[in-house]
Amino acid sequence: MHTNRVDAGTNHVLSKDERDRNMDVYEVKPISAPPNLRVCVPGSKSITNRALLLAAMTEGMTILRGVQFSEDSLHFLTALQDLGFQISVDQQNGTVLVRGYGGRIPRTKATIYAGSAGTAARFLTAFVAMSPGWYRMNASEQMKKRPMRELFVALEEMGARFNWLGDPYSFPMEVQGMGQRHGEYRIRLNIDRSSQFLSALLMTAPLALESLVVELTGKRSAKSYVHMTEQMMRQFGHPGVQKYGEDCYQVKRKPYQAQEYMVEPDVSAACYFYAAAAVTGGTAVVQNMSKDSLQGDMKFLEVLEKMGCTLQWIPGGHQREELQLVGPDKGALHGIDVTMSDFSDQVLTLAAIAPYADSPVTIRGVAHIRRQESDRLKVLITELGRMGIRCEQLEDGVIIHPGQPHAARIQTYQDHRVAMSFALTGLRAEGIEIADPLCCRKTFADYFEVFEKGIYQ
Repeated sequence: MHTNRVDAGTNHVLSKDERDRNMDVYEVKPISAPPNLRVCVPGSKSITNRALLLAAMTEGMTILRGVQFSEDSLHFLTALQDLGFQISVDQQNGTVLVRGYGGRIPRTKATIYAGSAGTAARFLTAFVAMSPGWYRMNASEQMKKRPMRELFVALEEMGARFNWLGDPYSFPMEVQGMGQRHGEYRIRLNIDRSSQFLSALLMTAPLALESLVVELTGKRSAKSYVHMTEQMMRQFGHPGVQKYGEDCYQVKRKPYQAQEYMVEPDVSAACYFYAAAAVTGGTAVVQNMSKDSLQGDMKFLEVLEKMGCTLQWIPGGHQREELQLVGPDKGALHGIDVTMSDFSDQVLTLAAIAPYADSPVTIRGVAHIRRQESDRLKVLITELGRMGIRCEQLEDGVIIHPGQPHAARIQTYQDHRVAMSFALTGLRAEGIEIADPLCCRKTFADYFEVFEKGIYQ
């Protein structure tokens, strides 16, 4: 099969306009009238990277459509190619063909690089650890600081061996995989710092273990991404995960099935445009949204409803319904007290529009976002403070008080969600600039191009 090599280290996924502009700073223009947005966003990163892994574990050819070609997904694709998988990529049409080998990794010795992609780092670590090979793994400096220890410890308990090439329980390292094991394995796992630890084990355990029982410890109850993992395992032909109560999971050795699979639009990306309509009193439709979405960030749209927006499915093209949000008159949002542990990728989105609410916005249950691409709680407090907005830090969240933001250059800390979120604040404030806007290529390479075309049309 012809294979197109992808390279996560290049900028070929960026739009030509963005490359030509070579933006160091993006100047947000305040709106002159409520926008009527109709946009198309990339496929879901979370679904794309799960689908890539599941496709690699099938027997035969899988066609993935609607794939997101972000920096994170390109790292995942590159790593699979370095492991010997035959992959054909058509970025223009959003398709990827993956040849699976029934759970076997073609190369029993390889070096792979996960970049800053948490899904790639965690899912691929579990993948190679379940296989009878020897692998060297590395990641970006940013990823080296993100949580991994709980996953490494669990894999060690099951039989994988690690040789740490830097700090213990961190990248870089060498992995000696465990290969096929008989009998039932039982482990205890804490997912307070990342539910991806559990998703990684559930998806890859059927390759190596007759049965794996995972008992969760800790306090985190947010499992929307674990539910996504469970549903996608079934979509790829596995009989699914058996649950005993809320905190005990069992998965057994069963094969995955190759197929044609459609990746949903990225709800995390869609939320920025729905929030733009909310804060400006405009309307927004993001194309191809699904009523049966697997993504937890759909809960953010319910938050916008409670803040005064109207959300409804309306007739669209091709006999499909489309999800429309209408913002309140003049963007007059209401304050809210909300626990966001189950859709924490939208904390920065809510924080960016919170100053325009008529009373404080309180966000709870998100202590874990201190250890993501940046310390997102510290960042949102710092950057809102830079615009003159008062915040109170809580043990697991923040209270944001209403106020009119003043001009400021927002620092983005190499965190894509900081760049994309705080562009929303500038829709109703003069002089808001976003430093290093192209850090958003991690998940949405042409975000600011879509932002401009959608909002200022």
